[in-house]
Amino acid sequence: MKKIFASLLLVITFCKSYADEGMWLPLLLGKQVYADMVKRGLKLTPEQLYSVNKSSIKDAIIIFGGGCTGEIVSNEGLIFTNHHCGYAAIAAASSVNNNYLRDGFWALNKSQEIPAKELSVQFLLKIEDVTDKIAPQLEGLSANDRSKKQAELISQFNQQYSDPSQNIEARVSPLFKNNQFLVFVYQRYTDIRLVAAPPESVGKFGGDTDNWEWPRHTGDFSVFRVYAGKDGKPSAHSAENIPLKPKYFLPVSIKGFKDGDYAMIYGYPGSTNRYETSYGIRLATDINNPSLVGLRDVRLKAMFEQMKNDPAVKLQLASSYASIANYWKFYDGETKQLLKYQIYEKKQAEEAAFQQWAKGKPEFENIFTEWPKVYDAWRPYAKHRVYIYEGVLGSPLAKFAATLIKLENDMVKNGVDAAIVKQDLEAAGNARKAFLADENKISDQRILAATCQMFYNDIDKNQHPIGFYETLKSAYGDLKEPDTYKKWATAVFSNTMLLNDAKWQAFIQKPDAVTLQNDPAYAYAGGFVKNYLNKYDNFFQQFVLKNNDLGRLYLKGIMQMDPKKKMYPDATFTMRVSYGNVKSYSPKDGVKYDYATTMKGVLEKYIPGDYQFDLPAKLIDLVKKKDFGQYIDKRINDLVVCFITTNDITGGNSGSPVIDGTGNLIGLAFDGNYEALSHKLAFDKDLNRTICVDVRYVLWCIDKLGGASNIINELKLVKQ
Repeated sequence: MKKIFASLLLVITFCKSYADEGMWLPLLLGKQVYADMVKRGLKLTPEQLYSVNKSSIKDAIIIFGGGCTGEIVSNEGLIFTNHHCGYAAIAAASSVNNNYLRDGFWALNKSQEIPAKELSVQFLLKIEDVTDKIAPQLEGLSANDRSKKQAELISQFNQQYSDPSQNIEARVSPLFKNNQFLVFVYQRYTDIRLVAAPPESVGKFGGDTDNWEWPRHTGDFSVFRVYAGKDGKPSAHSAENIPLKPKYFLPVSIKGFKDGDYAMIYGYPGSTNRYETSYGIRLATDINNPSLVGLRDVRLKAMFEQMKNDPAVKLQLASSYASIANYWKFYDGETKQLLKYQIYEKKQAEEAAFQQWAKGKPEFENIFTEWPKVYDAWRPYAKHRVYIYEGVLGSPLAKFAATLIKLENDMVKNGVDAAIVKQDLEAAGNARKAFLADENKISDQRILAATCQMFYNDIDKNQHPIGFYETLKSAYGDLKEPDTYKKWATAVFSNTMLLNDAKWQAFIQKPDAVTLQNDPAYAYAGGFVKNYLNKYDNFFQQFVLKNNDLGRLYLKGIMQMDPKKKMYPDATFTMRVSYGNVKSYSPKDGVKYDYATTMKGVLEKYIPGDYQFDLPAKLIDLVKKKDFGQYIDKRINDLVVCFITTNDITGGNSGSPVIDGTGNLIGLAFDGNYEALSHKLAFDKDLNRTICVDVRYVLWCIDKLGGASNIINELKLVKQ
């Protein structure tokens, strides 16, 4: 195993980087990768990029919430991130009377900052390699035993490196498909406050139409602050807390840049699977992606119909809608790009070369004899799984109802402790309150009807819950007719105790399994989920287990086959750095996209009163007056709004800082381009672009639109 790890380090350290592919571990950049960064325009030392003993850029980069990146930009703990990353917190702070989502929010002093409940940020303290402590204990184990032992060891190291008394959390991340193990140690701060956010018409300008598209004109930013106790340590929210004094913060450049300039992005890319096989590509394009897109499309249409006419409903559903919509379009684009660029065929060619090399090598020669069998065993049930999680549980009512399965199980067990049932009921009551706060009955009822019919039409009849559709037919009509499902859904919503306070309280006072089992919402959700879990989930678990183990061996073999092959670990929501350049591109014949967009383009897209392209009157007035102040780009006599770079990012990088060659913040990454949406599975070195909001537009919005010059005064501005 030490030999394998040595090969890994060799790959990371000495291989040459081509194009701009790669989400590199800042701890293990290696001489050649660093040299290439310098060649491209970097002016900083490796220690300035990442250091445990001294302050460095890594100390300014944070995990924001549960799935985004943020950066510290002042010595008072000020955070920049994306608007869509702060979206839930902004919505939660809003009301119909104080609609910060619609109107924007600008704290003119610290006393006006709003606590963001449930929000936290994490600072990376250090990274350590623990491969030599874990890998030897996994050698020679079967796939099943290896998986169990690996989970045990990871849990042990997580506990060993954590210190709850200091809010220090450790998470071991398996890299290179379980061939390497690094432990990432973080410190979590929980007193986070909303400082500023543009109106949604700015922060989401272009809406779903412009999502994943270039040219883009979206002011996708929000501003928060992290607070700590007077000792600088993490503390629960308190009026006595003070702004955190960070180890490092990023200076903010308003100098501007040009096509070809160096760009570096730090952040927490969520997940990629660049070493996926042809079998995985085919499963994604044939089943998983189309199923997800179709089911999400139904949910989005039902929600949008209610949101567009009622501001209160829009606030209620805004966060959920945005989350569903984002990856609805992503997976649609991913499928199209994978097919267009024949990724399946390219993977097959790579696998054929591997099989030729593997002949006579016992550890590797049977990988591709076994792998097709693994996929063949799972493929008949793959769509069923998607339709459970994206269809049946796509209804918020059904999703909540399914959480009561444990309650039912505990109630029917002989001799179960009554205290356990009491705990279940208390948990269910709390979950119900949260569910009802977000529940829009009209849209949910339509989702319930539509997804139930889609399951009937699209899933093998032999996999249906026994008797469900037969009962539905006898009570409501022809299973081919949409009205049948609409009548059934109406009955569910009218009769379920989950939506009726009086019935729910009666159940809580006298709980029994039969009452729960007879509830129409629970009968539906519980029946479908238990049917899947009892009959088909084991196929999925076996698929994951075997697929992961074969993937580990395949990658191990690839590294032995070509030790000089350029490789980097897949994204695992751990700190990475990517580098490239600001760069225009030509997506097709006769079309060239510039590297930046301006306020001129904002006005060209502006449609008064439109759901996606409206703008605040004050912004229009400022633009018409060309009141851009110090943020104007004098070369073009306009305000740059967004720009593109060649950096390699993925989901989780939202909010990541875009940094110039001397370590200054020039923008915030927030999206990718449609032409390269295959990036989770295959990087396109020619067309891949990261879409970023220019920090000058961010500052202009804060200063001119919001009048919050106090925020500007906190920053260390780097001027011409």
